[in-house]
Formats: sequence, C-alpha cells, structure tokens
Amino acid sequence: MRILVTNDDGIHAPGLKVLEAIAREITDDVFVVAPETDQSGVSHSLSLNDPMRLREISPRHFAVKGTPTDCVIMGIKHIMKGNPPDLVLSGVNRGQNVAEDVTYSGTIAAAMEGTLLGVPSIALSQAYTLGNRDDFNWHAAEAHGADIIRKVLAMGVPKGIVININFPARAPDAVAGVAVCVQGQRNQALMDVDKRLDGRGNPYYWLAFERGKFDPAEGTDLHALADGKIAITPLRLDLTDYPSLTKMAEAFGA
Repeated sequence: MRILVTNDDGIHAPGLKVLEAIAREITDDVFVVAPETDQSGVSHSLSLNDPMRLREISPRHFAVKGTPTDCVIMGIKHIMKGNPPDLVLSGVNRGQNVAEDVTYSGTIAAAMEGTLLGVPSIALSQAYTLGNRDDFNWHAAEAHGADIIRKVLAMGVPKGIVININFPARAPDAVAGVAVCVQGQRNQALMDVDKRLDGRGNPYYWLAFERGKFDPAEGTDLHALADGKIAITPLRLDLTDYPSLTKMAEAFGA
C-alpha cells in the first residue's frame, strides 16, 4: 500500500511526524507533502492567483507554498504521478475537528480533495482539554491510530465519503472505546469578537469563544469526545439535502 500523508499545521508540525509514524505501521511506502507554513482554518481553498513553490526537504518529504488542498493535488498529480497513493491521511491535527469545525478545517479539506481525486482519505485529529493547551500530547492518536485505520480500510471507504477520526484528550489506556457518530453542532451564541488595541492605540480583533455551559447531543462527535471515546464520523462530499430537494422540485414543478 502507498500512502500520502499531509496536514494543515505545516511541514514541521509535530502531528505530521506522528501521522507519518502511524502510516509507517501500515506500510513503508509513504510520501509526505505538507504546507510550508501553518494553514489552519483555510478550509478547501486553492492557490489560483499565486504560484505554488515545491521544496524537497528530504527523500519523499516535500513542502508546498500553498494550502492543504494544493498539497494533495501536487502529491497525486505531480510528485506521485503515474503511481498514485492508495490512501491519503491528513493530520494529525493539533486540536479536534468536530461539529462545524469540518467546514473550516484544512485537515478535513485535504482529505476531501483526496476523495475527490478518487483516493480513499481519512482525516485524524487529537483533542486537548481547554486550559491544558501547553500540556498537549499525542498519546491517544499514537497508540490507537494505526489500528483504527486498518479497521476502516478493512470495511472499505465508499466513493464520495471522507472518514473523520478524532481522538480524545485521554491517556491511551483511559480511552473509553470507539463511537461511530454524526456531526454535532455547538452553541454558536458562544462565538464572539475580542477587540483589542495595539501599542499605537489602533484596534485589532480576534475571533473568540465565550466559556459557557454546553451539553452536546448524544450520538454526536462532540458527545463522544466528552465521553472519552474515539469519534469516527463518515462525511459526505455530496452536500445536497434530498428531502428539501424533493419539496422544492414539487413546489417549482421541476
């Protein structure tokens, strides 16, 4: 099996090294193609107006001046052209990618691009506990990643489906199992804009989340992580809402 490893945190991110190690538990045929710099939150963006620069930093390790989506395209259509990967792995992201995160995440977008190009693709993220960002570790992903991927591959990944895997902020032996779950939704009323002033008194802004009580719905990725479980969510690239499609077709006689 040939695996393409990528991420959105950048070519020097610790999570990328973790994912390469996970990939090498499955096969020795691994290529790493990742952004030159941190591209978190860029979603499924492409570099259409700027040239991409490709730098080989070591054998089978490449940095791309571009987005995670660019990296997957460069990997499959250029670097590995003629002998494409059998699997794309994206991550391991520093922080969970659940609920509405999937619409912002470059980690998820890289896996989406792999899927669009006909390669089974899996996104992996490691959650951390609020307030403990500086005490971050990858232990749950390191311990369970390869086994989870093998089980997903044994089942088969349908065309048009991205597999989103999130590991809880727990020690490997404290993980409470695996939950196959739906995409959750946070309370967006907690989102806020934090206004600050620079040294010259000019305003600048950070997007922020207020801390408040939030109970995630059962059966969701949010609930699974809160329970200390590995959350696995299959995501469809087809965003069509078919019940609404039927109703609208009837209303418009289309």
